[in-house]
Amino acid sequence: MRGCDVVAVRGEEPPVIVELKRVFGLSLVLQGVDRLAISDRVYLAVGQWPKQMKNVKKLCRRLGLGLLVVARERADVVLDPLPYKPRTNNRKAGRLLGEHRRRVGDPNLGGSAMRAPLMTAYRQEALRCAALLASNGPMKLAAVRVAADAPRAASILRDDFYGWFERVERGVYTLTPAGRRGLGEYDTAA
Repeated sequence: MRGCDVVAVRGEEPPVIVELKRVFGLSLVLQGVDRLAISDRVYLAVGQWPKQMKNVKKLCRRLGLGLLVVARERADVVLDPLPYKPRTNNRKAGRLLGEHRRRVGDPNLGGSAMRAPLMTAYRQEALRCAALLASNGPMKLAAVRVAADAPRAASILRDDFYGWFERVERGVYTLTPAGRRGLGEYDTAA
């Protein structure tokens, strides 16, 4: 009927539409999305269990599609079609916003074929600390934190992820030769 594989109607309820394919794929999803213009109750039916069931279910949920698996003379309802109501992950959102607040500008080149390392908020803070130590020499940690506007200066200098910093004495750090080279690799210490 009108290109639909299976249509079921009960009384005055909206129709239930089922689109059939042997395996789950993009063409089946596109058919299902197309049928959502006719009814909110659309199922995708496949002849074998999808290999990445978790991702398939997540996709169907987001699109508001149901999922059936018809195998060995048996039809299993894996998912009923429901309107998608996303749940926000406050922890991930907080991390994203924190990273955004700590960044200065956007020094990453989009679409670049060069294998340049990404400029993260962490790298920007490390570069600010390195630039400060390069110009002032050894400094106390508290002074670096304030002058470089780097709230995570303690862990950056202590953990020394890039090999740029050296502890001179307790709470006092200096820049290593590798740190000077690291500063040279980036044209800005933003």
